[in-house]
Amino acid sequence: MTENVVVIYSGGMDSYTVLHKALAQGKQPYALSFDYGQRHKKELDYAASVCKQLNVPHKIVDISAINSIVGGSALTSDIDVPEGHYEEPSMQTTVVPNRNMILLSLAVGYAVSLDATKVYYGAHSGDHAIYPDCRPEFVEKMNQVCHIANYTPVEIVTPYLHESKIAILTDGLKMGLDYRQTWTCYNGREKACGQCGACQERLEAFAENKVKDPLEYEG
Repeated sequence: MTENVVVIYSGGMDSYTVLHKALAQGKQPYALSFDYGQRHKKELDYAASVCKQLNVPHKIVDISAINSIVGGSALTSDIDVPEGHYEEPSMQTTVVPNRNMILLSLAVGYAVSLDATKVYYGAHSGDHAIYPDCRPEFVEKMNQVCHIANYTPVEIVTPYLHESKIAILTDGLKMGLDYRQTWTCYNGREKACGQCGACQERLEAFAENKVKDPLEYEG
């Protein structure tokens, strides 16, 4: 019998690769995306398109109301998205307070309702310095909580927790994945800006893999 799992799927490179990782492992993924008021909401369109192609069950949940109590991030508030490579002082403005704890809590509830025992999400080592809720100690503690929070224990699975975005892309390319079907840019314009930290990290991953990024960029 195929194991049901929930995949937190933003529509970006990392979660796109994680989704395919779950499929490659023979799991039945239930993709879960969140509209939390992010300016790059365009990523949700990419997520929906991929799930339709793969015939993967997909829900997009509107939790944008949390912005009335959780603000101060360049991703959700009227704050300029910092440009340049990921560096802690500037990229801290892109932290959405408690985001992954909120998303994981909702995903675990969904998993319990599906009789699924695992929730996958795409935390990786490149995020450790900037985002506390992508660090190994956070995942470890969340796993401990999620094993006792319900009658059915749920495991948080992070296939790339100790890997870089470069390594994630390497794995995805080995799986033959088409990264035109992903959106990374923190600005939700027609084309990717190529200047924000997310774009810079993505471009670096493609350069290190000696592959041209198929996404269109401004300029």
